[in-house]
Amino acid sequence: MPDPADLTERQAKWFQSVRAGLEQQTGRSLDQWAEIARACPEQAHRKRLLWMKTHHGLGQNHASLVLNAAFPPAASWSNPALLTQTLWSSPESAQLLAAVTAVITTLPEVLVGQRKSFTAFSRKMQFAAARPIKPVGLQLGLALDPSCDPRLTATGRESWSERLKSTLPITRSDQIDDRLLDLVRQAWDRS
Repeated sequence: MPDPADLTERQAKWFQSVRAGLEQQTGRSLDQWAEIARACPEQAHRKRLLWMKTHHGLGQNHASLVLNAAFPPAASWSNPALLTQTLWSSPESAQLLAAVTAVITTLPEVLVGQRKSFTAFSRKMQFAAARPIKPVGLQLGLALDPSCDPRLTATGRESWSERLKSTLPITRSDQIDDRLLDLVRQAWDRS
């Protein structure tokens, strides 16, 4: 589980409910489930996830929670600095993320949280996220309808919040301008 300081109150409650639900619905503690998971014959994460679901009837969230406890990765929510470094390994993309983060955090009450495949920006709810794109750049997701601005496109199969309905690729620092701040502010207003 991520550091509660990196989560909104709503996100923290959700993580607590997943853990409480695991114990309540199965009658086993997270530690007991982690011990079961360590007996899994599979080595790859997705295969372990499928094994937990198939052989033990756990849903996606519970199985993910158990596997994270049983096999904590070095780059995980409990080590956000390493997670950021791993995800944003391109120095150019990392610089763009730093510039976007500087713009977004000019708004009050913004929480920046590192996830496995993206960097999240939240107030009461997540309103933006960024993930690296190749060869250099980032995809910025916003809690806005794509019709708000001609630069926005509809999201595809992103792993971030379903609230983020539009995306904007950023590949150059000159794209981080007042128009971008206006879009971010609109998404922030809705959170």
